[in-house]
Amino acid sequence: MFYDAVPDPYCYSGTTVLKNRLGLRDQAELDAFEHELTAQRFNEPLPIGRLSVTHYRAIHWHLFQDVYSWAGRFRTVRISKGGNMFCYPEHIASEMRKLFSELKSGAFFHDLPSADFAARAAHFLADLNAVHPFREGNGRTQLVFFTVLALQAGHPPNLDGLDPDVFLAAMVKSFHGEEAALAGTITKLISGKL
Repeated sequence: MFYDAVPDPYCYSGTTVLKNRLGLRDQAELDAFEHELTAQRFNEPLPIGRLSVTHYRAIHWHLFQDVYSWAGRFRTVRISKGGNMFCYPEHIASEMRKLFSELKSGAFFHDLPSADFAARAAHFLADLNAVHPFREGNGRTQLVFFTVLALQAGHPPNLDGLDPDVFLAAMVKSFHGEEAALAGTITKLISGKL
């Protein structure tokens, strides 16, 4: 939320409220609806996949299918947050292919010591966040995908004590090339020492 995007065909005319399946035009009502529906989807089995771009899109669709008709589809508008511009939409598909190809060629970070896994995962998440492929729901999709990635790499995360504000602050720093805080947060998540 709090994205800058003008003009934005994803929003109701004259507002910053995203068009949604219920037709809600009040941001607080949309936030509550989105939170309720995505929380339900979090508790369901996730789509099975090969940690690919297609799998990533399927996770976004799974989480947001009840809220947005464009769930799982790459955005078509330029957006920024806090004055930071994300990947232009015309480059999203190629950047995602490149990023996920690197993930695959790195064996999905399997069999790495915890510190190495945390550093590699932090770099991957920083790049993924810079692409920001969806109009909304990028952070939640990143967190779910990270959980699947970590589980498959043998580093199951403990998300029970995750502080969303600390994680978000680390993600923001990583956008500017400072990945140490994000790697540190990941290390705490996979060690269970939050």
